[in-house]
Amino acid sequence: MKRIRWLAPGDSPSGFPDVSDALDDPAGLLAGGGDLSPERLIEAYRRGIFPWYSSGQPVLWWSPDPREVLFPAEFHVSRSLRRHLRRASYRITENVAFREVVHACAEPRTGQPGAVTGTWITPEMKSAYCELRDLGVAHSIEVWSGETLVGGLYGVRSGAVFSGESMFSRESNASKAALAWLATVAPERAIRLIDCQMPTAHLRSLGSRPLPRAMFLEWLK
Repeated sequence: MKRIRWLAPGDSPSGFPDVSDALDDPAGLLAGGGDLSPERLIEAYRRGIFPWYSSGQPVLWWSPDPREVLFPAEFHVSRSLRRHLRRASYRITENVAFREVVHACAEPRTGQPGAVTGTWITPEMKSAYCELRDLGVAHSIEVWSGETLVGGLYGVRSGAVFSGESMFSRESNASKAALAWLATVAPERAIRLIDCQMPTAHLRSLGSRPLPRAMFLEWLK
């Protein structure tokens, strides 16, 4: 029977088990414990591992098989979304309001397709990803209506792979505008794959699909 490995805060950042040791139930759970130091997070993403846990739980590390991904060229823009984006005239920026985007993603949300409550983005997580932003590893995309931040997303760049962590909307389709912009600029930024981590109906409607973990790891290499 497979069991997850428990990491101590002082363990080496390279101490993750092989991703093939991840559990089948719950699918993809690989390890627990450790910390969210920049070194450990960077090593995790390089290995196809990401943290995901709720307040009150230890840090939990995941590497699901298959992995939900979005190839930029496969991003699906429906007619209604295209019309909305044309009418909305959003202004898109990059890395100018990272902390605000993370804070907005952590706010409880209801009524949005595919939205999560945000409770898993703990204060510890916020601080950790802001450190990654200061190191130039994490990035945000902001969607503005006038001078008001209405949507966005943030994630971690590992070579040609951008791992999306969370997105938010304060206006209809604003988070889709952020993802559409990322998919559009991906080729010129040498981003070949957008890692969505876990599947949702919302992401599938935008063109994401499952990719065997072994193939995902090849993209990381």
